[in-house]
Amino acid sequence: MRAMILAAGRGERMRPLTDHCPKPLLPARGKPLIRYTLDRLKAAGYEEAVINLAHRGDQIRAALGDHHAGLLIHYSPEPEGALETAGGIRQALDRLGDEPFLVVNGDVWCDHPLTPPETMKAGADRPLAHLVLVPNPEHHAQGDFALDGDRVGLEGGEMLTFSGIGWYDPALFRDLPPGRRALGPLLREAIAAGRVTGERHTGEWRDIGTPERLAALDAELQKR
Repeated sequence: MRAMILAAGRGERMRPLTDHCPKPLLPARGKPLIRYTLDRLKAAGYEEAVINLAHRGDQIRAALGDHHAGLLIHYSPEPEGALETAGGIRQALDRLGDEPFLVVNGDVWCDHPLTPPETMKAGADRPLAHLVLVPNPEHHAQGDFALDGDRVGLEGGEMLTFSGIGWYDPALFRDLPPGRRALGPLLREAIAAGRVTGERHTGEWRDIGTPERLAALDAELQKR
């Protein structure tokens, strides 16, 4: 199974830090955020990863090269302004193969093991997506989706926050026309059709979306 790290965003909320450095390369305890994710992918048994690039993507390519600890890295360049999540995945499909793949936001720090769920290994009846959901952080108290057993819903239960970690069947994106596309509407359509499973992760998870959250993570990791 292959993985994709979303690294093309401008990182507006992280300015001024991202004016001259792409967000995935911002360090916590002296180590770029994206390297924590790459290390976790390698530990989980992934052998190849795709990274999409837009804002200062040349810096990411120069910092990582084509390999990381034996993990083969492919790049999927996007135009200035990027293609949003679904558009970026759609553009990278030829690099991700025909089997389900993992997608991780480049600005999350999480101790999830990233082990592929059994539901995504099934045959033709497998879901279109499997999402990792987390308890709502203070900055997103309303949550995104409900979870009933392993089924993700739009309502009808405790609302949880989408972690930015999910496995996807390529069929979810294959018929999309190329171009800028958000993931949210696509997921909600699949959820309404009963084609999305999920799990609740109660371990460590942080959305490193602001300088303050990056500083908090850095301070905590310095103590370990």
